[in-house]
Amino acid sequence: MKLFSSATSYLGIDIGTSSIKMVELENYKDQARLKTYGYAEVSTNVLRGNIERNNQLVADYINNIARKSQAQTRQVVAALPTFSVFNFIINLPPMPKKDLASAIKWEAKKFIPVPIEEMILDWKILNKKKVDSGGKKDLVGGILGNKDGKTPQNEASSDQSSIDNLSDNGAKDMVAGKADSEVLEYKSKQSDKNYRILLTAAPKNLVARYIDIFKRAKFNLLSLETEAFALSRSLIGNDLSTVMIVDIGATNADICIIEQGVPILNRGIDTGGEFITKTIMNSLNVNQERAEQFKRDFGLSDIGGYKNVPDVIQKSLNSIINEIKYVFEIYQKQGTVKIDKIVLTGGSSFLPNLPNYLSELLDLPVVIGDPWDRVIYPLDLKPILQEIGPRMSAAIGLAMRDI
Repeated sequence: MKLFSSATSYLGIDIGTSSIKMVELENYKDQARLKTYGYAEVSTNVLRGNIERNNQLVADYINNIARKSQAQTRQVVAALPTFSVFNFIINLPPMPKKDLASAIKWEAKKFIPVPIEEMILDWKILNKKKVDSGGKKDLVGGILGNKDGKTPQNEASSDQSSIDNLSDNGAKDMVAGKADSEVLEYKSKQSDKNYRILLTAAPKNLVARYIDIFKRAKFNLLSLETEAFALSRSLIGNDLSTVMIVDIGATNADICIIEQGVPILNRGIDTGGEFITKTIMNSLNVNQERAEQFKRDFGLSDIGGYKNVPDVIQKSLNSIINEIKYVFEIYQKQGTVKIDKIVLTGGSSFLPNLPNYLSELLDLPVVIGDPWDRVIYPLDLKPILQEIGPRMSAAIGLAMRDI
């Protein structure tokens, strides 16, 4: 639905495995204001199947959503799925820029289980001191293109030649996050003398598919980043506490830890809302529609005449809970600060009593995130926006990127 007119606006488009979400935000006095939104429940698979046919199908869906929602801009920011991207922290001694690129590439080979030549590398120095001139913090590498859409020739980059070959119009910035934003500076307990570097690696063929999809749809792809950065932007904003975001979608769940505004640890598993529904179907011998209704009505609340429903749902959540505990364990072994809270999002985060259940189990505050909290919108739309908010979190964060 169309809400306001504007000169400067951006589309955030989140291509999920079971739906496509789109949000258009405009820059209104340096704040994000909602122009329109739309989504379609449709199974998509960017990673498999006939590439040309699948890319065209996704492009057609995107155009259909844009037309029905009356989107006014062709400027798009999109995200790569968390499960397809490698993301980790490495420590390196200070060195000149010209030597850092090769050193990072060498370190990346230790962590990435596929040939490094098949990946696009992107990185941020998280604890880089302010440069002498200008007082700005320095960011090495990670630039896919500039504001004008042209690929820079003299910028330090992880794999500039391969990026040039992938796109003829350039995707504007980083795979990992915004290139020209201020990088937060903080100290690592592991070593205050070394660079603490956030390294992200994405498959070249996947990046090429996304570029092809938006080229077919005749949209201008400004930036391609990870879902974790988009979720951090929409759900956390300027909060510098350490937060775990648990994004429970239809077919998968993504878990990321945000430390001082930067996603430093991502994990994904192939379990989501559809798995919970199927478990209810099999356990109670009911059809999919009935199982879905049970899930939405009862969740983890032991009410009504179906007291075994919460038990079934609880068991189906075990894989997600075990993954959350595993991420906790990995993070604590790094000797870093403790996690302050958990923020739930995604279409399946609506399960009744889920925040309370996880809070008691993990002994941490657990809340359902509100991605509209930093967006201006008409108050009469609040009920519907709050209802669809969890599934739109990534798309909102993507559209907020340049505002």
